[in-house]
Amino acid sequence: MTAPVSTHDLRTRLAELLPGVRSDLEALVRIQSVSADPDRLDQVEVSAQATADLFAAEGVDVEIVRAYDGAPPAVIGHRAGPEGAPTVLLYAHHDVQPENDHAEWDSPPWEPTERDGRLYGRGAADDKAGIITHIAALRAFGDELPVTVKVFIEGEEEVGSDTLPELLKAYQDRLAADVIVIADSGNWDIGVPALTTSLRGLVRVDVEVRTLTHAVHSGMWGGLVPDALITLSRLIATLHDDRGNVAIEGLFSGPAADVDYPEARLRAESGAAAGIEWIGEGSAVERLWTKPALSITGLDAPKVDGASNTLVPAARAKISLRVAPGDTTENALVCLQRHLEANVSWGATLTTTVVDTGEATKIDATGPSYDAARAAFAEAWDGTEPVDMGVGGSIPFIAEFLETFPQASVLVTGVEDPDTRAHGPNEGLHLAEFEKVLLAEALLLRNLGAS
Repeated sequence: MTAPVSTHDLRTRLAELLPGVRSDLEALVRIQSVSADPDRLDQVEVSAQATADLFAAEGVDVEIVRAYDGAPPAVIGHRAGPEGAPTVLLYAHHDVQPENDHAEWDSPPWEPTERDGRLYGRGAADDKAGIITHIAALRAFGDELPVTVKVFIEGEEEVGSDTLPELLKAYQDRLAADVIVIADSGNWDIGVPALTTSLRGLVRVDVEVRTLTHAVHSGMWGGLVPDALITLSRLIATLHDDRGNVAIEGLFSGPAADVDYPEARLRAESGAAAGIEWIGEGSAVERLWTKPALSITGLDAPKVDGASNTLVPAARAKISLRVAPGDTTENALVCLQRHLEANVSWGATLTTTVVDTGEATKIDATGPSYDAARAAFAEAWDGTEPVDMGVGGSIPFIAEFLETFPQASVLVTGVEDPDTRAHGPNEGLHLAEFEKVLLAEALLLRNLGAS
């Protein structure tokens, strides 16, 4: 049996490889693989091919697959390791969010630009850096790969992974693994690595209230007929109590890790306006990770400018409900619908339309694979132990992996940090942390092979 590659050798190899790794990442960032934009679906195809070429160059037998003709392209692959070695599935996604208003970027979103130790560009972190992390680990080992590697690089994560269940079912045998490394999350802070062990689920619904068949004069009928905006406002106001806790009965809440989130850091990272008070009760990480949260993310109503002096007959709101780990979207929908029906005022007609859902995730991060990951992270970060971290957002596809591969250890990692600004203007990758992420994944594969 060949001795494992030493940490010193891996550090040295990755340092030598870093310029090429950086160049490959920048090339991927230049591809405008926006899966939500019908006019750029050809770029998603280009991105899939570029990703496949990168893995093929590292000895991976790759194929571009899709659930059906015209579906988004995913890249799957396989490279055999030593006989009897564990099998590790490496996941990332090559599609990205829209860049939106270029004027809000300090540099062109599709031209990777380094400033103050960060590489800026759409997808520079989420999630093309995840792809390149996997590439760098394979490249660092060369012919000494300590595990069998399988690859799954998705092409529709940013639009909800609609065909993912079909792909997992169709290619289950080719994707089955002992350990699944999902490189689509982040670390606790600059200099502090993390394993993501819980994520909230998501329920989004459009709610309409109607009080009139058509608009009528507010002077003629005001004071007798309720308008839809007042009615909707009253309904929305019932969704939280006076402290800002979600007031929907029947939703689950749970404890969070004992992690301190300093007030100054909360203020800086949240973008909260000066003087704003926090809502809800419990620790900051409980409110952010393991309790439900509800927001109104859109309203359909007449604009203030140019509004006529009439009673509005109907108004709509988009409700985004984050579901705590341990709860289900089925239960959350039932509880939300029951609350809305019980609290709509004055006999208004209520219509609720489900937009989308995604299950919450709670991972039991114990066992040899998680020990191997924590050891790798601590070594890569020079002795800093990783944090078990929750994420307030939702990555519903993780639940799909857990359901399809129940015997696998699922390790959720990533390259992001609190100032990455994924999905927003000036998305950026912290380059010094990225180097640690590269080393950590290489050490993880080494540790898994040795075990």
